[in-house]
Amino acid sequence: MRFSASATPQAPQANAICERMIGTLRRELLDMLLIVNQRHLRHILTLYARHFNAARPHRTLAQLTPAQAQTRPPEPIDLADYKVRRRPILAGLTSEYEIAS
Repeated sequence: MRFSASATPQAPQANAICERMIGTLRRELLDMLLIVNQRHLRHILTLYARHFNAARPHRTLAQLTPAQAQTRPPEPIDLADYKVRRRPILAGLTSEYEIAS
């Protein structure tokens, strides 16, 4: 049995939100990896979810991460005064950056 978005009056936008997340996962992750089994897929999705929620900025959150959404935006920093360290995530598929101490 198929359900349309109109069949769920409690969450009319759920289908659009799911479709957007599936598209993001496909473009940023799954199109570039060969998944070998269910365990591998779960591991990759766990790593990506951690990155997505803790380190990846989101346009709709004013370039904050979901973990920072309830706080004030950080003060701008002139990165020319610091060394920046790159940390590859998912075997270099994406990266996180931090100020080196």
